[in-house]
Amino acid sequence: MEERLTKEIPTLIVKKNEDLAPYTFTKTGGKADIFVMPTSHDLAARTIAFTQEHGVPLTVLGNGSNLIIKDGGIRGIVMYLDALHAIKREGTKIVAGCGAKIIDVSRFALESSLSGLEFACGIPGSVGGALYMNAGAYGGEISDVLIEATVITPSGEIKQLQKDQLEAKYRKSSIADKNYTVLEAVFELQLAESHTIALKMEELTTLREEKQPLEYPSCGSVFKRPPGHFAGRLIQDAGLQGHQIGGAQVSTKHAGFIVNIDNATATDYMNLIDHVQKTVLAHSGVLLETEVKIIGEDK
Repeated sequence: MEERLTKEIPTLIVKKNEDLAPYTFTKTGGKADIFVMPTSHDLAARTIAFTQEHGVPLTVLGNGSNLIIKDGGIRGIVMYLDALHAIKREGTKIVAGCGAKIIDVSRFALESSLSGLEFACGIPGSVGGALYMNAGAYGGEISDVLIEATVITPSGEIKQLQKDQLEAKYRKSSIADKNYTVLEAVFELQLAESHTIALKMEELTTLREEKQPLEYPSCGSVFKRPPGHFAGRLIQDAGLQGHQIGGAQVSTKHAGFIVNIDNATATDYMNLIDHVQKTVLAHSGVLLETEVKIIGEDK
């Protein structure tokens, strides 16, 4: 498969048996059979078309901030989109590549005196990942400012989608449902004083640093917020704060996070997630749904 891929798409960066742990925020996970890094929209589209034509499984990887890759790794092709990270301004709009960090886009907005992305100043994901799950924080979410996206369909066709076509809801969108791959996003913002934007971002950054366990690798908020509850509070009330399986621990700083404190494996994470779900259900009757995405093969 590697030889056929490099022959059909010779300018594509291709690696074999690539360790995926460095590409995730938890620093866990096995290897990819084939790991590719497209440097253009065309190369990404051609890669997807190749997998469709030859029946090869494809996994698209952003910056791995809200992701657990299992210890058995990923079969087929993993396409890593970090190189598509360009950010530019067009009037009051910002156009950002899927591989750009949403934090960097919010900082670019600040430098451009454009308001609307302050809430994203602490979201660690990529633009592609942020659209995929309609990421949000502190009362704001991506769909509030998104107006258009460029995506690749499962057949390899590049197309434009307007905001309403993305069907954004709480932590999901049609991008996931229709298996689109995000290439680029357009955000509509408002002109504002830079110091006002900066003050808001500083306030939110302070809140994040006070509440979140940023000193350890983690996959961010593990669970969705249940209606009428807070996941972290339910976990804390169930007596699980600080509970540890292997090297994975329910954070002592914020119970909604699971941190890698001692060379945790993806299996440690998954076992701890399962234990938290069962214990909280027994204690409060609430079944916590995972916000983190778990992919790959068991070891």
